[in-house]
Amino acid sequence: METVRMSDLDGKVTVITGGSSGLGKALGQAFINEGAKLVLAARNLQRLDAVANQLRSHGGHVLNVQTDVSRESDVAMLFEKTLKEFGRLDILVNNAGMFQSSSIEETTREMWQKTVDVNLTGPFLCTREAVKIMKRQRAGRIINIGSTCAQMPRPNAVAYNCTKIGLVGLTKTTALEGREFGISASCIHPGNVNTSMMTQTPDEPMMELDDVVRVVLTMATLPPQTNMVETIVLPVAQLYLGRG
Repeated sequence: METVRMSDLDGKVTVITGGSSGLGKALGQAFINEGAKLVLAARNLQRLDAVANQLRSHGGHVLNVQTDVSRESDVAMLFEKTLKEFGRLDILVNNAGMFQSSSIEETTREMWQKTVDVNLTGPFLCTREAVKIMKRQRAGRIINIGSTCAQMPRPNAVAYNCTKIGLVGLTKTTALEGREFGISASCIHPGNVNTSMMTQTPDEPMMELDDVVRVVLTMATLPPQTNMVETIVLPVAQLYLGRG
């Protein structure tokens, strides 16, 4: 008789922010394929509903919650609904993010604040709520979607660069404070990915969403006593090394 292998993610309750498009959507499909129970969060309710319904049509257990991660009340509601639906939280993927291209002198206070709110305050708020739950469970994993800009900043992206550098600090602080409670925190730094966010760099080498998804799945399925704190994944031909 053939043995049926259970996925390491089977039944794992996973929250993914920015889940209505791009990498978040691809991650949602991958986690569902691995048997996870999914909570998708995003601002655009119409797109979020469409993605959630598509995943449900393939047999996935999906809760979708309209969420602006920069709003404290939205984030609190997201995790309240997660607990009400599933009773626990195993994995949080902080994926929601935004990018605006402008030089330092052209970056307005409003542009700076909006980027910080989404890219750094959002992951902090989600992490804070997740840690409260995971400490009680004495288990959990948080994966942050960073960027190679955290190590090798791009020109004309001051707010984005700074938020991704800050996300590394959030990751390491979370890993430090969480380790005695069985909580791990990781940060993956993708290079150029073929998404709508990269339309401003059409001539640069790109990798596909699935390349990033595979690495996130590797992080998510490590044994609970093991953590991949940081990793970089990028196209071989990308001008990363030597560009700084």
